[in-house]
Amino acid sequence: MNNFGARDVDVVVIGAGQAGLSGAYHLRRVGLRPDVDFVVLDHAPRPGGAWQFRWPSLTYGKVHGMHALPGMELTGADDSRPSSEVIGDYFTRYERAFDLRVHRPVDVRAVREGEGGRLLVETSEGTYATRALINATGTWDRPFLPRYPGQETFLGRQLHTAQYPGPEAFAGLRVVVVGGGASGTQHLMEIAKAAAETTWVTRRPPVFREDTFGEDQGRAAVAMVEERVRRGLPPLSVVSVTGLPLNDAIRRARAEGVLDRLPMFDRITPTGVTWDDGRTVDADVILWATGFRAAIDHLAPLRLREPGGGIALEGTRAVRDPRIHLVGYGPSASTIGANRAGRAAVREIQRLLGNNPSGQDPTLVAAPV
Repeated sequence: MNNFGARDVDVVVIGAGQAGLSGAYHLRRVGLRPDVDFVVLDHAPRPGGAWQFRWPSLTYGKVHGMHALPGMELTGADDSRPSSEVIGDYFTRYERAFDLRVHRPVDVRAVREGEGGRLLVETSEGTYATRALINATGTWDRPFLPRYPGQETFLGRQLHTAQYPGPEAFAGLRVVVVGGGASGTQHLMEIAKAAAETTWVTRRPPVFREDTFGEDQGRAAVAMVEERVRRGLPPLSVVSVTGLPLNDAIRRARAEGVLDRLPMFDRITPTGVTWDDGRTVDADVILWATGFRAAIDHLAPLRLREPGGGIALEGTRAVRDPRIHLVGYGPSASTIGANRAGRAAVREIQRLLGNNPSGQDPTLVAAPV
């Protein structure tokens, strides 16, 4: 495709969550100018990344390890406030402090090959012709909903974690929660206080971790995810290989029978779920806490996927196209990992662009807000 009518920039950043803002910060730090040399596009209506969509009962005190963005600490947060508000306010201050000029809401429809070595980023506000791309789109926009026989016959309500409204919506109802991760256990423990009855089902037995999860274990978990990505397999989340920390709340829930797990049912009926051994559970709601997949469909025209179904990376760089960096993907899908990946991607992009501005201030200090 030709680049006629496209706006030229050196770098396009897609997504303004933790990974995207980290990338934008480091682009500024090496001397690139927002809205001149690079542009940040975000389809969300306001700052906060995926955090802005989290349910109100997920307070900041319940968040597991929110790592500060580079260059500005998050201090003085009220643990009782919803995490969506705390982190939304923090991201708002951060974007203003470093003048990142995020464009929103902007939908990125496709990334294609252009002329002259440029990538064409087709968006709802027009097309950009860019020399490099930082993709930081995360997973929130691609909730994974598995298919089971009879699913379409269920007369109750089915919803995913992405639509979870908080426990009050389940008062007096019979609820089946599907999924053995952190979201599933959190939902279950909240809903059990309001629902008439809860049932927990998981595909595999949940792994509760009693030991302290230190740096060595963390590095090993990240390495497992990294190896899959290197081989071009769809990434597992880092959390999926770390297990569930056994805290006081989980201990209480286990003692009270809230976290008594059943194996995955075999089919869904109009009134509930059933197993091949004859067991049945009646339900008004099925809540699918079954995770998310990487939101990378807009990259499909570039044919980056490997036969295994994932995008193979060397560091953050796509093996099939060195102009493209994925941050917040696979091993960098954590708040601290996203920060590091943003910095690493910008270092690689500098080499690609041959852009190492001399005389630039090596520090970038937040302006008062």
